[in-house]
Amino acid sequence: MSVNRRQIAATRNAGGRAANGARLFFVDADTTVNAPAVASALRCMDKGAAGGGAPTLFDGVLPFYIRLLALFGLVGAKLAGFTGGAFMFCTREAFAATGGFDERLYWAEEGAFALALKRQGRFVVLWKPVLTSGRRFRTIFRNFSLLQLPVFVLRMVFSPSKMLTQRSSVEKIWYDSNREADDTMPNTVGVKVSNAITLLIVIVLLTGPLWNFVPWSLTPLDSPQGKVRFVIRALLSHVGLVFWPLAVIPFWSLLRRKQWTEWIKLAALFAFCLWQAWACTRAAIWVWTHVWHWLTHF
Repeated sequence: MSVNRRQIAATRNAGGRAANGARLFFVDADTTVNAPAVASALRCMDKGAAGGGAPTLFDGVLPFYIRLLALFGLVGAKLAGFTGGAFMFCTREAFAATGGFDERLYWAEEGAFALALKRQGRFVVLWKPVLTSGRRFRTIFRNFSLLQLPVFVLRMVFSPSKMLTQRSSVEKIWYDSNREADDTMPNTVGVKVSNAITLLIVIVLLTGPLWNFVPWSLTPLDSPQGKVRFVIRALLSHVGLVFWPLAVIPFWSLLRRKQWTEWIKLAALFAFCLWQAWACTRAAIWVWTHVWHWLTHF
């Protein structure tokens, strides 16, 4: 069927309403599914699941850290109980009960749909990933500079409602991508520098927690190792403050659960976010206390 309204949520809803089957699958046009994922989804719905999705891997030319994060995302999606919208499924009853994808959203509509499905029953994240295009990442590299991307992330954290409901916020990424350059990775000096810095940050984020197993007595602050450890802790503690707004999502959803299994999963996710947020807050206070002491000694 033809959909004149160019919006992801509206297009998915049009397909769901036009379908005649008892099981609905929503697959992005640039995603390749596989038989094991489809069979697993059908088994889950036959066993009573309201819906679910699959984690994704990416094709095409991409920086190494994107593929590294995608591998960690396979386990992270399973533990968190959320997936992206490249491959989602649900029963017709659950689709009708939720009203489908929220058409007020121009981005992250799959996350809102997953929360809505969780209110209807069990939401399953498959172990089997699907393959989707990495062109969104390449689009980001073409349209965002090294300074613009952090600003975009901060706007997403502190003003999510505005970012999700205004088309202009994600116009360049989701709706106006340059299809002729979809398969090419920008090769400018700025992109290379940005990728190098981002790779370093990703390595720090992934390996930083290992420092918790090293006693501070082995890395005193006045030693080179201690200074490196201090910088790593400063970075991790400030990045981790994002867990405060993230904790709001599972907490708000806890109040609307119907299934006790989903309530337990969301409660665990909320507790984890709260624990990480508080730990990072304490670490940030510790960092700034030491910075203040150093400054007062100059």
